[in-house]
Parts: sequence; C-alpha cells; structure tokens
Amino acid sequence: MTEQPQHRPGALGPYDLNGRIALVTGGSSGIGAATVVRLAEAGAVVWVGYNTGAARAEALIEGLPGSGHRAVRTPALDSAALAEAAASVQAAHGKLDVLVNSAGKTKMVPHADMDALDDATFDDILITNVRGVFATIRAFRTLLAASGDAVVINISSLAAVTGSGSSVAYAASKAAVDTMGMSLARVLGPAIRVIGISPAAVNTGFVAGRPVAAIEKASAAAPLRVLAEADDIALACMGAIQTLRLTTGTAILVDSGGHL
Repeated sequence: MTEQPQHRPGALGPYDLNGRIALVTGGSSGIGAATVVRLAEAGAVVWVGYNTGAARAEALIEGLPGSGHRAVRTPALDSAALAEAAASVQAAHGKLDVLVNSAGKTKMVPHADMDALDDATFDDILITNVRGVFATIRAFRTLLAASGDAVVINISSLAAVTGSGSSVAYAASKAAVDTMGMSLARVLGPAIRVIGISPAAVNTGFVAGRPVAAIEKASAAAPLRVLAEADDIALACMGAIQTLRLTTGTAILVDSGGHL
C-alpha cells in the first residue's frame, strides 16, 4: 500500500533553532567548530563531537552562548562508541534535531602518483569518510526520527563533482557520500532531511601539507574570487538547515563558482 504524502497547510517557514538539539561531529575544529558556534548563536543546544580533540571541544564550549552544551566522543571508525554517544543524547533529550557530519580525513597524494596512494591510505580515507558518515547516521537515526522534523548535513566537497582535490581517494569518498545522501534521503523521509554541503578548498588547515598559497590561487581562479573560511561554510549549513525546508537528497556547491 502506497503511503500517502503529508499535507501540511501553508508554508513551513524558517526552521527555528531555539531549543533544538544539535550534534556536530568533527566539531572541535575547522568547519565543524564554526558550525557549532553558529548553531549555538541561533539558540540550539549543541553537542560537540570529537575524536581526539576533547580539550579543543571543551574550550570551544566555554565560549559558546547559551547553556547545556556538551562534548561527546564520536569516532567515525567506532560504531560502539557512536552508539554510546547516541545513548547519552537519548538520556539527556530523547531526540536529536540536527546532525552535522563534519568529521573526515584526507592526505595529499598527487593524482598521477598511483603507487603513493597505497591500500592502507585509500582504505583509511574511504572508511572514515564514507562508512563513518553512514555509521553516525545509523547510530542517531532513532533520535532524529523522534524529532519528527530533523535534518542531517553531510559536509562533502567540490572534489566529488570535479574528481580533483587532495587525492583520488578523497574525491571518490565524497562522491560516495553524495550518492549515499540520496539513498538515505529516500528512506529517512519525511521526518528527516538529508543535505550535502560541498565546499571548494577552505582555509582551515584540514589538508596537511597544502600551502595557503595553493588555496588562494584556486580561489582567485573562481568567478567570485573569495578565499573561503570555515564560517562561510558554516553559514551555508545554517541556510540549508533553516531555510531549505523542502530540500533533501541533494548536495549544494559552496565553491565561489569554482566548478564553472
């Protein structure tokens, strides 16, 4: 029997974050930390997910507006630990409204140097960036469904579209995240939106060994000629969360037109 669509009268309006419960993996630094700040400023109670950055997470929380913010370990490769994190959120709130998957990794490997991209490096990038996102959503899906109106943001990359970026494995991993986002949007709706945010290179130090000059050069070649900072991507996340109420299963480029 085909499930009937939900008919809600009138426009949905902006997604009010006051009192909402949010969790950001990779939330102790970079894009994740910038997103934590924006969510807290908008009135959300934020759980700052970290792997090894416990001290950074706690320091970030100290400066956030509002109250009730907490740090929680959310290692992408440890499904049991993710389940424990979900149990902590369940005990405290009984639901989760916003999940931002910002945790990830890469390594600078020239695309032409296929021998340098050894099996261990390839597997580490793919498992962290793809299975890690899936495992995190899987761990929190019941809490997201309990919200009744939740959103998952997956931080993807322009590399998923262009096949460029820090390594072949990284580009492949982000393309997989985008496709997975389509799959999960189908099965998690209507209670949960799944949206990808796909930046070009961002000035965060995420890619070890990549000089700022390389990011500046790429930014200067894009139509908008803007060197993106972490907060630029955080604002894109906020826009998707708060205003794209009828968007799911798609990835949105935030690249200053770099794909053109």
